[in-house]
Amino acid sequence: MEYSLVCPNLYAFWSSPVKKKLILLSIMFLIWVYMLYSCVGYCSTMPSLVVDSYRGKETGSAVVGKRTETSSSRSDLVSRLLSKPQPWEDIESDYEEPSIRTAASRDLLNNELETDRTDDWDEMRAHQQQQQQQRPPEPSAMSSFSNGSGSKKLPQAIIIGVKKGGTRALLEFLRVHPDIRAVGAEPHFFDRNYDNGLEWYRELMPKTLEGQITMEKTPSYFVTREAPARISAMSRDTKLIVVVRDPVTRAISDYTQTLSKKPDIPSFESLTFKNRTTGLIDTSWSAIQIGIYAKHLDNWLQYFPMDQILFVSGERLISDPAGELGRVQDFLGLKRIITDKHFYFNQTKGFPCLKKAEGSSKPHCLGKTKGRTHPNIDPEVVQRLRDFYRPFNMKFYQMTGHNFGWD
Repeated sequence: MEYSLVCPNLYAFWSSPVKKKLILLSIMFLIWVYMLYSCVGYCSTMPSLVVDSYRGKETGSAVVGKRTETSSSRSDLVSRLLSKPQPWEDIESDYEEPSIRTAASRDLLNNELETDRTDDWDEMRAHQQQQQQQRPPEPSAMSSFSNGSGSKKLPQAIIIGVKKGGTRALLEFLRVHPDIRAVGAEPHFFDRNYDNGLEWYRELMPKTLEGQITMEKTPSYFVTREAPARISAMSRDTKLIVVVRDPVTRAISDYTQTLSKKPDIPSFESLTFKNRTTGLIDTSWSAIQIGIYAKHLDNWLQYFPMDQILFVSGERLISDPAGELGRVQDFLGLKRIITDKHFYFNQTKGFPCLKKAEGSSKPHCLGKTKGRTHPNIDPEVVQRLRDFYRPFNMKFYQMTGHNFGWD
């Protein structure tokens, strides 16, 4: 009697249309949950495709994933870096300048621009190769979120100059410090790419954690008239670092770099003078202009106090790298971690190298574009240049409160 009551009830339960729909919906829900779980697991292995494409929509950039970033975005960055000329030809001088630049000077200026751009590309390519060799596997999107891998910030400190002063060496040395993260290639944002906007600039920066400092270096900022106002507009608290070097040696080094790329340029002597007989220096040549440090510093002091600018000696960076790095670490408010134990002197190149580079256990020296042998220059020309720079050097010593011993 009991069996006959139960069976009909079970049959009625399973045969009910409403119950069938509920069971079917339950099965579909379970399948949907499983598919969602599988999708999340798959997407977490491709963080750049999700995160970077979203950023690309926000900033209008062409970033679509890590693979695209390392190919098309970086090639686009190179083209942007090379798209605008340097503004050095606008710098004023106390000396009379020709109203029309000679053909040789125009050709040389073009050669210098091409040389700088080629060196920018060489540095960027070398940095990319180094990073590919040393970079650990990237974390997934979910693990990055959970472990707090940092975010991209505008730089709090910038190496603003000077060209051929030792800025690349200083940046490579500083990157050993665990609390410093720096972009490898020169962004040239405040001189060539300012129209791209601060968000474009921010995207070039590496991710940093709380307490870490974001840095970049572009030596041409120091001689760019608009750069101080633009950096001040970004942040008045930005700390500025200038690596300076004997302006005569710096000019010869500048010429040597151009000569290595364009061996048919005029001689150093012919470019130095407007008229060799009168001995009048041609200050329209950028290799001469850059070394008039006092005039460029005047422009920066209109926007930044002196205690926000640190001047690093390019000579001491070679003879005592740990001492100069100690000053820089103090200036940045960091613990002195980079010391003598991080360096060894390379006799072949003639300057110090790192025993262990950032992210590597191997010694590291700067590339073949650094430490070129200078051509022989007529001693009379060298002496005339020293006489020309001496009053500017004296003024620079007074402004900075430091005698760099170039005279």
